[in-house]
Amino acid sequence: MIIGTLGPQHSHAWRAAVLHSLDAAPNAKLQAYPDIDSLLAAFVSSNIERAVIPVYNTREGNGTHRFGLFSRIKEGWWIDNIVLPVSLSLGVFAPEVRPEELNTLIGRRDVFRQCEEYINRVLPAAALTSVHDLEAALVRVQEQDDFRLHGVIDTGEMLAAQGLHIAEREISPHSRTRYAVLGHELTQTTGYDATVFMTEPLDDRVGLLVDILNEFAKRGINILDMSSENDPRTQKLRIYLEAEGHIEDEAVAAAAAQVEERIVGRKGALRLLGCFPRVDIRPKNIRSVGFIGTGDMSAWFADRLENEGYRVFMTGRSTELRPEEMIPQVDVVLICVPISVTAATIQQYGPLIAKGKALILLAGEAESTIQAALESTNDGVELMLVHNLWGPQATAMKDKNAVVVRTRQSGKFCSEFEAFLYKHGANIQQDAAVRHDLLMGVGQKLPTAVSVALAMTLAENEITAEEIAGHCTLTSLYPILAMARAHSQNPRTYAEILSMRGASGKIVQDFVRNLERVTALAEETMIQDLCNLMENNRRHLTEPFLQSRMEQAKGVDQVLGAML
Repeated sequence: MIIGTLGPQHSHAWRAAVLHSLDAAPNAKLQAYPDIDSLLAAFVSSNIERAVIPVYNTREGNGTHRFGLFSRIKEGWWIDNIVLPVSLSLGVFAPEVRPEELNTLIGRRDVFRQCEEYINRVLPAAALTSVHDLEAALVRVQEQDDFRLHGVIDTGEMLAAQGLHIAEREISPHSRTRYAVLGHELTQTTGYDATVFMTEPLDDRVGLLVDILNEFAKRGINILDMSSENDPRTQKLRIYLEAEGHIEDEAVAAAAAQVEERIVGRKGALRLLGCFPRVDIRPKNIRSVGFIGTGDMSAWFADRLENEGYRVFMTGRSTELRPEEMIPQVDVVLICVPISVTAATIQQYGPLIAKGKALILLAGEAESTIQAALESTNDGVELMLVHNLWGPQATAMKDKNAVVVRTRQSGKFCSEFEAFLYKHGANIQQDAAVRHDLLMGVGQKLPTAVSVALAMTLAENEITAEEIAGHCTLTSLYPILAMARAHSQNPRTYAEILSMRGASGKIVQDFVRNLERVTALAEETMIQDLCNLMENNRRHLTEPFLQSRMEQAKGVDQVLGAML
């Protein structure tokens, strides 16, 4: 294998090619090219099997050059990435020369952009000579009488290899460059991938970009990078998208197809540039997670955590791997079991979690659950509860509610898991344990109790589903829909919700007491008293709340009205 990159030897691009060779092809031959054009020509003509090309720098940014770059590559794929810390130094031809004496700087254009702060501060009057072939330029410079007044910016290794002296190191701190690796065959899926697209020139219209992004967002696909430019030749819009997932993933393929067929309406408008293992510049503290509980919700979270690059273990009553064997192997233990057995599961396995690890509870009841965890685990174990308010039928977390209950033992692992929820679009609410349970009484336990009692009432009065559907206003249809939803899914789920204890039980008890009061007033025809109750309720609920929810209700009415 021959891997081509930008020269000269010991440049950053050369080092990136060396790293790729060590990882992918240890016996590969490296070939340096003086500029991008000659490197791309060698790749397109298959004189080299791989090409390593810079596409992004944390100081320089993307610029718009990648549109021109990939427009010239009609064959091959973007298959991998190398992220390299950039260490640039200032070299001089004589050791006694000080930086402020220099009148000319030599280097690549991108290097000058990365060192702009240093140049403006130390050498604001120096002339900048941008070159493609640095080695040839140095030969020419040394033939001039004033060559000692020339400085060169590049890696310390390259400067030393060319016989220059280092005048100053690290003149562009906090800089990293991402290199694209081009190959002639598309990579296979790894489970932690990214896919890159670029559109052909498009006719712009209001909402085009939003519509394109929505095709990915509604399928739970995160966009890692996006940019746009006007094509220099046609002045039409071009869009670059880097999305999580592989083109072989059903969701990614469906999003791409919809963009072409429905949003743009032109076959071939969305060009696939390639797929590669995802570049994750942000550091991760969590390497592996393990589930105790193998239900649908555990599997739902496990799929998405694996897609984020975490190693995932699943354990339960029927798995060969036992929880006590799994716990020492992972950084984070997630318990996701029915509410009625959550505390007992924590008491059984909490003592096995080592100091410096984390226990995250995917549970619907907070106070008793967290108390059991605090009593069962070492003080050095991180602890947090997450209550996801959606089921395993959900396509994505986007715009779904998630309640996070942190404890005095929550730490970096817990924060990283919370960031995972946020990244996937969840609306995160921070609650104390007691407050969470009280609000869950309103949001889950009470509606479930009403749904079950309503269905029982229909049965006792021999009212059929057809009859009730024909005698409902749109408003009175809401509890009927909730009743149908509760009774069309797994009854164990709703029975577990009804069995929640603590503050959630108080909500149901208070509701029963208030229902009896309202019923008594109604039976005695105390109309003014009922009006007074409702006025007091209005003041507590507040006018802005009532107005916003009324708008939501009107929207629901429109949907329901169209379906009836």
